[in-house]
Amino acid sequence: MSKFVDPYIDPETGVLRNLAGARTYDELLNVEGEFVAMRTNEFLEQHSAFRPSGTLEDLCLIHRSLFQDVYDWAGEIRTVEIRKETEGAEFFLPSTNIAMGIEWSRSELLKDGMMKQVDREHFAERLAYHYDNYNFVHPFREGNGRTQRLFWTYICHDAGYDLDWRLVSGEENDGASRLAAEQQDYSLLTVMFSRILSPVASTEPINRSMVGSSHLD
Repeated sequence: MSKFVDPYIDPETGVLRNLAGARTYDELLNVEGEFVAMRTNEFLEQHSAFRPSGTLEDLCLIHRSLFQDVYDWAGEIRTVEIRKETEGAEFFLPSTNIAMGIEWSRSELLKDGMMKQVDREHFAERLAYHYDNYNFVHPFREGNGRTQRLFWTYICHDAGYDLDWRLVSGEENDGASRLAAEQQDYSLLTVMFSRILSPVASTEPINRSMVGSSHLD
Protein backbone atom coordinates (compact mmCIF):
# COMPACT_ATOMS: atom_id res chain seq x y z
CA MET A 1 0.00 0.00 0.00
CA SER A 2 1.42 3.39 -0.99
CA LYS A 3 2.04 5.92 1.75
CA PHE A 4 -0.41 8.82 1.92
CA VAL A 5 1.09 12.09 0.68
CA ASP A 6 -0.55 15.24 2.00
CA PRO A 7 -0.75 17.60 -1.02
CA TYR A 8 -0.76 20.60 1.32
CA ILE A 9 2.67 19.76 2.72
CA ASP A 10 5.89 20.83 1.06
CA PRO A 11 7.86 17.56 0.79
CA GLU A 12 11.15 19.43 1.03
CA THR A 13 10.44 21.33 4.24
CA GLY A 14 7.72 19.21 5.85
CA VAL A 15 5.58 22.28 6.58
CA LEU A 16 2.45 23.52 4.85
CA ARG A 17 3.04 24.98 1.41
CA ASN A 18 2.88 28.72 1.82
CA LEU A 19 3.23 31.98 -0.05
CA ALA A 20 5.50 33.52 2.56
CA GLY A 21 8.44 31.22 1.95
CA ALA A 22 8.43 29.88 5.51
CA ARG A 23 10.51 26.71 5.74
CA THR A 24 10.04 25.77 9.39
CA TYR A 25 7.01 25.45 11.65
CA ASP A 26 8.13 28.40 13.78
CA GLU A 27 8.65 30.60 10.73
CA LEU A 28 5.21 29.70 9.42
CA LEU A 29 3.65 30.34 12.83
CA ASN A 30 5.22 33.80 12.95
CA VAL A 31 4.20 34.90 9.45
CA GLU A 32 0.71 33.49 9.96
CA GLY A 33 0.34 35.49 13.15
CA GLU A 34 1.51 38.73 11.57
CA PHE A 35 -0.57 38.48 8.41
CA VAL A 36 -3.72 37.16 10.08
CA ALA A 37 -3.65 39.89 12.73
CA MET A 38 -3.36 42.51 9.99
CA ARG A 39 -6.10 40.95 7.86
CA THR A 40 -8.41 40.51 10.87
CA ASN A 41 -8.27 44.23 11.61
CA GLU A 42 -8.77 44.95 7.92
CA PHE A 43 -11.79 42.62 7.78
CA LEU A 44 -13.38 44.27 10.81
CA GLU A 45 -12.85 47.68 9.25
CA GLN A 46 -14.09 46.81 5.78
CA HIS A 47 -16.92 44.47 6.78
CA SER A 48 -18.62 46.37 9.59
CA ALA A 49 -21.98 45.60 8.00
CA PHE A 50 -21.19 41.90 7.54
CA ARG A 51 -24.08 39.74 8.73
CA PRO A 52 -23.14 36.06 8.40
CA SER A 53 -26.06 33.72 7.87
CA GLY A 54 -24.19 30.57 8.89
CA THR A 55 -23.26 29.35 5.42
CA LEU A 56 -20.12 27.73 4.10
CA GLU A 57 -19.71 30.82 1.92
CA ASP A 58 -19.46 32.95 5.08
CA LEU A 59 -16.64 30.80 6.41
CA CYS A 60 -14.84 30.71 3.05
CA LEU A 61 -15.00 34.51 2.81
CA ILE A 62 -13.49 34.92 6.27
CA HIS A 63 -10.81 32.28 5.71
CA ARG A 64 -9.84 33.75 2.34
CA SER A 65 -9.60 37.22 3.84
CA LEU A 66 -7.47 36.13 6.79
CA PHE A 67 -5.09 33.73 5.05
CA GLN A 68 -4.77 35.18 1.53
CA ASP A 69 -1.15 36.20 2.15
CA VAL A 70 -0.12 32.80 3.49
CA TYR A 71 -1.85 30.04 1.50
CA ASP A 72 -2.84 29.85 -2.15
CA TRP A 73 -5.76 27.65 -1.08
CA ALA A 74 -7.16 30.24 1.33
CA GLY A 75 -10.95 30.10 1.24
CA GLU A 76 -11.05 26.61 -0.29
CA ILE A 77 -12.39 23.61 1.60
CA ARG A 78 -9.92 20.84 2.39
CA THR A 79 -9.61 17.67 0.33
CA VAL A 80 -7.86 15.57 2.98
CA GLU A 81 -8.86 14.18 6.36
CA ILE A 82 -7.49 15.94 9.44
CA ARG A 83 -7.43 15.73 13.21
CA LYS A 84 -5.67 17.54 16.04
CA GLU A 85 -2.10 16.40 16.59
CA THR A 86 -2.95 15.13 20.04
CA GLU A 87 -2.76 11.52 21.17
CA GLY A 88 -6.13 9.82 20.78
CA ALA A 89 -7.73 12.72 18.91
CA GLU A 90 -10.51 11.72 16.55
CA PHE A 91 -10.79 12.86 12.93
CA PHE A 92 -13.00 15.78 12.03
CA LEU A 93 -15.87 15.38 9.57
CA PRO A 94 -14.85 13.65 6.31
CA SER A 95 -13.97 16.15 3.59
CA THR A 96 -16.69 14.79 1.30
CA ASN A 97 -19.33 15.75 3.89
CA ILE A 98 -18.20 19.31 4.62
CA ALA A 99 -20.94 21.11 2.69
CA MET A 100 -23.62 18.88 4.19
CA GLY A 101 -22.14 19.30 7.67
CA ILE A 102 -22.21 23.08 7.49
CA GLU A 103 -25.73 23.09 6.10
CA TRP A 104 -26.94 20.91 8.99
CA SER A 105 -25.12 23.13 11.50
CA ARG A 106 -26.75 26.16 9.91
CA SER A 107 -30.20 24.58 10.14
CA GLU A 108 -29.66 24.11 13.87
CA LEU A 109 -28.46 27.70 14.25
CA LEU A 110 -31.52 28.98 12.40
CA LYS A 111 -33.75 27.23 14.94
CA ASP A 112 -32.30 29.64 17.50
CA GLY A 113 -32.82 32.60 15.18
CA MET A 114 -29.06 33.00 14.62
CA MET A 115 -28.79 33.27 18.43
CA LYS A 116 -31.11 36.30 18.50
CA GLN A 117 -33.95 34.28 20.03
CA VAL A 118 -31.86 32.91 22.92
CA ASP A 119 -32.24 34.56 26.32
CA ARG A 120 -29.23 35.53 28.41
CA GLU A 121 -29.64 32.62 30.82
CA HIS A 122 -29.19 30.05 28.05
CA PHE A 123 -26.98 31.97 25.64
CA ALA A 124 -23.62 30.42 26.60
CA GLU A 125 -25.14 26.93 26.62
CA ARG A 126 -26.64 27.28 23.14
CA LEU A 127 -23.51 28.95 21.81
CA ALA A 128 -21.45 25.98 23.05
CA TYR A 129 -23.74 23.60 21.16
CA HIS A 130 -23.56 25.53 17.89
CA TYR A 131 -19.83 26.21 18.23
CA ASP A 132 -19.20 22.47 18.51
CA ASN A 133 -21.37 21.72 15.49
CA TYR A 134 -19.34 24.02 13.26
CA ASN A 135 -16.04 23.09 14.86
CA PHE A 136 -16.51 19.40 14.12
CA VAL A 137 -16.75 20.18 10.40
CA HIS A 138 -13.33 21.92 10.31
CA PRO A 139 -13.70 22.81 6.61
CA PHE A 140 -10.13 24.03 6.00
CA ARG A 141 -6.73 22.37 6.07
CA GLU A 142 -5.49 25.02 8.49
CA GLY A 143 -6.91 28.16 10.12
CA ASN A 144 -10.28 26.79 11.24
CA GLY A 145 -10.09 28.18 14.76
CA ARG A 146 -9.32 31.74 13.79
CA THR A 147 -11.94 31.65 11.05
CA GLN A 148 -14.61 30.30 13.36
CA ARG A 149 -13.82 32.73 16.17
CA LEU A 150 -14.27 35.72 13.87
CA PHE A 151 -17.45 34.14 12.52
CA TRP A 152 -18.88 33.76 16.04
CA THR A 153 -17.76 37.25 16.99
CA TYR A 154 -20.07 38.60 14.28
CA ILE A 155 -22.93 36.21 15.06
CA CYS A 156 -22.88 37.01 18.78
CA HIS A 157 -22.43 40.75 18.30
CA ASP A 158 -25.49 40.82 16.07
CA ALA A 159 -27.35 38.98 18.84
CA GLY A 160 -26.25 41.50 21.45
CA TYR A 161 -23.05 40.04 22.92
CA ASP A 162 -19.33 40.54 22.58
CA LEU A 163 -16.83 37.70 22.98
CA ASP A 164 -13.52 38.54 24.65
CA TRP A 165 -11.21 35.88 23.21
CA ARG A 166 -8.25 37.36 25.10
CA LEU A 167 -9.57 35.61 28.22
CA VAL A 168 -9.30 32.13 26.70
CA SER A 169 -6.13 30.04 26.74
CA GLY A 170 -5.27 27.59 24.00
CA GLU A 171 -5.33 24.73 26.50
CA GLU A 172 -8.80 25.65 27.72
CA ASN A 173 -10.22 26.05 24.23
CA ASP A 174 -8.74 22.77 22.97
CA GLY A 175 -9.83 20.80 26.02
CA ALA A 176 -13.37 22.16 26.00
CA SER A 177 -13.70 21.64 22.25
CA ARG A 178 -12.44 18.07 22.42
CA LEU A 179 -14.79 17.17 25.28
CA ALA A 180 -17.72 18.52 23.28
CA ALA A 181 -16.72 16.81 20.04
CA GLU A 182 -15.91 13.39 21.45
CA GLN A 183 -18.41 13.10 24.31
CA GLN A 184 -21.11 15.64 23.42
CA ASP A 185 -20.37 17.24 26.76
CA TYR A 186 -20.70 21.01 26.37
CA SER A 187 -20.08 21.90 30.01
CA LEU A 188 -16.54 23.26 29.60
CA LEU A 189 -17.44 25.24 26.49
CA THR A 190 -20.44 26.66 28.34
CA VAL A 191 -18.27 27.74 31.26
CA MET A 192 -15.76 29.28 28.85
CA PHE A 193 -18.39 31.25 26.96
CA SER A 194 -20.13 32.35 30.16
CA ARG A 195 -16.89 33.97 31.24
CA ILE A 196 -16.09 35.81 27.99
CA LEU A 197 -19.59 36.97 27.00
CA SER A 198 -20.68 40.54 27.71
CA PRO A 199 -23.86 42.36 26.62
CA VAL A 200 -23.46 44.98 23.92
CA ALA A 201 -25.70 47.03 21.67
CA SER A 202 -25.59 45.43 18.24
CA THR A 203 -25.52 48.93 16.74
CA GLU A 204 -22.13 49.56 18.36
CA PRO A 205 -18.98 48.58 16.43
CA ILE A 206 -17.24 45.34 17.36
CA ASN A 207 -14.53 45.88 19.94
CA ARG A 208 -11.46 44.93 17.93
CA SER A 209 -9.24 44.45 20.96
CA MET A 210 -11.41 41.52 22.06
CA VAL A 211 -11.06 39.68 18.76
CA GLY A 212 -7.31 39.01 18.83
CA SER A 213 -6.96 35.25 19.28
CA SER A 214 -3.71 34.30 17.57
CA HIS A 215 -2.56 32.74 20.86
CA LEU A 216 -5.25 30.06 20.49
CA ASP A 217 -4.02 28.44 17.28
